[in-house]
Amino acid sequence: MAVWALGINHHTAPLDLRGRFAFALDQIAPSLQGLRQSFGVAGGRHPAVETAILSTCNRTEIYCAATQAAPEHTLDWLAASGGVSAQQLQPHAYLLQDDRVARHAFRVASGLDSMVLGEAQILGQMKNAVRVAEGAGALGSTLNQLFQRSFAVAKEVRTSTDIGAHSISMAAAAVRLASQLFEDLGQIRVLFVGAGEMVELCATHFAAKNPRQMVIANRTMERGEKLAARFDASVMRLADLPEHLHEFDAVISCTASQLPIIGLGAVERALKKRRHRPMFMVDLAVPRDIEPEVKQLTDVYLYTVDDLAGVVQTGQAQREAAVQQAEAIIDVGVQNFMHWMDQRDPAGGVVPLIRQLNARADEWRATELARARKRLAKGEDIEAVLQALSRGLTQKMLHGAMVELHSASPDERAHTTQAVERMFLRGSSR
Repeated sequence: MAVWALGINHHTAPLDLRGRFAFALDQIAPSLQGLRQSFGVAGGRHPAVETAILSTCNRTEIYCAATQAAPEHTLDWLAASGGVSAQQLQPHAYLLQDDRVARHAFRVASGLDSMVLGEAQILGQMKNAVRVAEGAGALGSTLNQLFQRSFAVAKEVRTSTDIGAHSISMAAAAVRLASQLFEDLGQIRVLFVGAGEMVELCATHFAAKNPRQMVIANRTMERGEKLAARFDASVMRLADLPEHLHEFDAVISCTASQLPIIGLGAVERALKKRRHRPMFMVDLAVPRDIEPEVKQLTDVYLYTVDDLAGVVQTGQAQREAAVQQAEAIIDVGVQNFMHWMDQRDPAGGVVPLIRQLNARADEWRATELARARKRLAKGEDIEAVLQALSRGLTQKMLHGAMVELHSASPDERAHTTQAVERMFLRGSSR
């Protein structure tokens, strides 16, 4: 079985390119179906490919498993999904196979490959990706094993090391930057656009500063109201945002929109109404929620998810020892996963042999049960039938070993004897 992963992330691709390949959670299932169908169409060589898509603000990754690897086709499909050629995407993409896939997945789950070293949010995002892939019927035993082991490794890393200590999240970084612009965060009005997990994290951090006002603007009022209730905030319809934008000193946006929802014109009009009092804006969405031209306005301080990278790197040196410990845990996890893969290899693994042994044992059991039922139907003594059934099974189980012992040459006999002892006498007294 071949395992491969293709992806782009904050290390390899700029924000706007990542935005072209961002999949909203509700888009992943149909995208997986399309990807799997495309494998079936590609010469009919890959009809049973396992697939999963992980898409966050920092990365889009496709994980696959099949009897034969097809990385080129995966690259072509991903490029087409973003409306670019494979030649345009390839310089920004990374392709991983076999043990490198396992190592990468384990590092991602553990927060070692994140913009915020040790952040925990990625683990929940990976679990969501697996849940969607399972629901779409795209996840087979190989990828399921890969991801379940990723979660186990991540848990061990977090419980056995200090990898998450002193980490500065995107939300905390936004508050830190806002405090550099405004003397007293308790006097500002904050608008949160969206009602997802990232907005919830930001609202939690800003709420700790007791701002003058907090408002949630969301496309779905019910979801916005639910989040607002947690922070004693107000709710606004997303459609009303341009009319009220000037009322806010800080705007934090993170939605799943495929197009910007805060345009240059809207911000320019807001600044005029504010008499050019500064606005602090954070766009954590991929693709962008706020048009990039807004950053050129004199009185706007706009930060994207990539702009926050320098802030969140603070304290990484303090965690170097924890990183080394985490890498050691991951090394063991990779070795165990590859051992599991080797066992499943039809060319040299033990799984096919185990299946044959189970099938043969089922044949023996069925034969002896049928013989026992016939004897019971004739009215024979139950105890005698049970004794005969047990003897029949025992003789069938030992027959092969007895034949090998009797027929082995003198040179082979010692090896055969040791093998039989290991199989049948392990743990018994001699």
